[in-house]
Amino acid sequence: MSRLRIEHSTVYTYQRPVEFGRHRLVLRPREGHDLQVESMVLRITPAYRLIWSRDIYSNSIAIVDFIEPAARLEVNSVVQVLRTFKFPPEEPFDPIRVPTPVSYETMESQVVSAYQSISYPDDLDDVRSWLREIAPALAATDAEQLLTNMCTAIYQQIKYQRRTVRGVQSPAQTLRLGTGSCRDMATLMMDAARSLGLAARFASGYLDCPAAEAGRAAMHAWVEVYLPVLGWRGFDPTLGEPASLKHIAVGVSHHPRGVMPISGMFNGASGDYVEMIANVKVDVLENVATR
Repeated sequence: MSRLRIEHSTVYTYQRPVEFGRHRLVLRPREGHDLQVESMVLRITPAYRLIWSRDIYSNSIAIVDFIEPAARLEVNSVVQVLRTFKFPPEEPFDPIRVPTPVSYETMESQVVSAYQSISYPDDLDDVRSWLREIAPALAATDAEQLLTNMCTAIYQQIKYQRRTVRGVQSPAQTLRLGTGSCRDMATLMMDAARSLGLAARFASGYLDCPAAEAGRAAMHAWVEVYLPVLGWRGFDPTLGEPASLKHIAVGVSHHPRGVMPISGMFNGASGDYVEMIANVKVDVLENVATR
């Protein structure tokens, strides 16, 4: 197991004091059998009131109402988490294989259908055309292997480009440009998986990597696909590999807009906004070998 300290700092600056509307924060890591949140401290300015809630995806959401104007809005989150290795550590004697095409149980069909809906329907023809082009590379009778192959194909064809502007490129834009951020590549893979009838969702969180340990990282994005028996399986097209313990999710949604780390409004002219600076630092506090 390992213990991590994650500090996420975001600062918005303005030309003059402005009033802030309600803000929504998706910053608390998702807990489960593989990760526990041991502590979390939120430092926010200016003065505010805050409540916690769970959204329809069971994400922990902080709802913030500001009670005074300011020329600077700062959100600093410091979280300590405990990650545990998969249990049991041994693979099953007979590995679980999900055949393609994937068939979901009737009992799950209504929930699954929400994650099969294409996020960018106008781009569906482009996505399907791309899938036909890479069909030889996707060849697999096992769904998890097919998705791993798709993840690798995006990694090989799309060049990573960090983008600080808001929003997400559509799948067709990413394919046309041949470049994209982690969220752009995740969106492409999500709609590609959905076009094959798979239930897929967008995941946002932190990546334990050299950039994060050096204190110069940003939020990361990847895809989770639901497979019968196996459940939600993560795939990171930015790295070209399945998600692992180094991926720490804070939120999931059927659409990238659903897990923006900080979202909200301010009352003022567009020229009042100056800039936003965000930074993520991950410190490994302890590594403990377990059997």
